[in-house]
Amino acid sequence: MAGCTRNIVHQNFVIIHARSPESAYIRACDLGKSGDTSYINENGKRVTIRFRGLRSLDVIYDTLEDGCEIMFIEKLGVTEKSIKKLVRPKRDLKVFLPIRGRPGRPNYSSKEIMDEVKKRLERKK
Repeated sequence: MAGCTRNIVHQNFVIIHARSPESAYIRACDLGKSGDTSYINENGKRVTIRFRGLRSLDVIYDTLEDGCEIMFIEKLGVTEKSIKKLVRPKRDLKVFLPIRGRPGRPNYSSKEIMDEVKKRLERKK
């Protein structure tokens, strides 16, 4: 965001169907670049989203269904204290946190989309 001194980085994990590692790489990069955009947020600030590259590209061997493992991270030599720090209580898992109201988080919501949401909510009243 213009005027914001911090970058926000999203590491998105996306499933790519491809017949070879090279075609998977090309598809993943194309998909990432397709999300590049720029818009004005609710505070009138310009937000720019830019694909910077891939961090990981791996193979999923299982059929995609409930319980299928799609990714893992291996850490070696982890102390018991560090293991306890890795596990979060349910209330701290991202899926249970409100989207807004996270301290220190810049507003990168699209004004256009938020205005549309407000209009639709008002219609329902």
